[in-house]
Amino acid sequence: MSVFKDKVCVITGAASGMGRELALQLAAQGAVLAISDVNETGLEETKSMVGAGNRILVDVLDVSDKAAIAAYPAKVEAALGPADFVFNNAGMTRVGDVVNTPLESMEQIIDVNFWGVVRMTKGFLPQLIQTKGVVTNISSLFGFIAYHGQAHYCASKFAVRGFTETLALEMEEAETGVGVCCVHPGGVQTNVARNAVVDHMPDGTSKSELDADFDDLAITPVDKAVQIILAGTAKRKKRIVVGSDAKIASFLQRLMPVSYQKILAKYTKGKALGASN
Repeated sequence: MSVFKDKVCVITGAASGMGRELALQLAAQGAVLAISDVNETGLEETKSMVGAGNRILVDVLDVSDKAAIAAYPAKVEAALGPADFVFNNAGMTRVGDVVNTPLESMEQIIDVNFWGVVRMTKGFLPQLIQTKGVVTNISSLFGFIAYHGQAHYCASKFAVRGFTETLALEMEEAETGVGVCCVHPGGVQTNVARNAVVDHMPDGTSKSELDADFDDLAITPVDKAVQIILAGTAKRKKRIVVGSDAKIASFLQRLMPVSYQKILAKYTKGKALGASN
């Protein structure tokens, strides 16, 4: 029997990509779902795909909205019971180098990708301590490595990694029984890169070329990526690396912490890597 059966599973960013696939696979395993996203249309599509066989709570929710996140855990508990699993999947990316990207764009990425994770985790921790549940935070391949044009995204995902690994240590030392997982997907076949806002493109490069490069490098099907995430969450693995590209990048960064970028440039053949949520 699945460890997720009849368990309350909270998923942000559930309108598309890995968030939607998490909802579908968890529903198939008999989970009780609380799904949210800023995209109401996509969220309703996910609800329709889940079908009527599962208890489900649907909310249009912006993880950068402090007040909304502060009120959300109590709403979930009142409707479904205390959370057993929280999947902090919501995220976004923009494209642009540090010099040419407005500060406001960088702040938006950090607010969604990092502070969204922190707000949700803090909000649901009392429930997770009560249920001895698990929080699974989505970092990235870019939580291991730096990459040009992605300084804001890399910063947010490095921050998610640092926050999550520290939380895991604290939960373990306090013997709370809470599992804490940090997920590092490589290129997953979702539309997040295509939906990226472009602040600045390198000279001679078009957005269509960027999208084509990402398609070439998105080697992991979304259903396979989510299977890996759920298997790791069920086992309460502290680090879940998704895809051979993420495994290679992690290995190279640890082996050659300074020169890995030259090796990866050859591996990608100058193509732009992308995000996965």
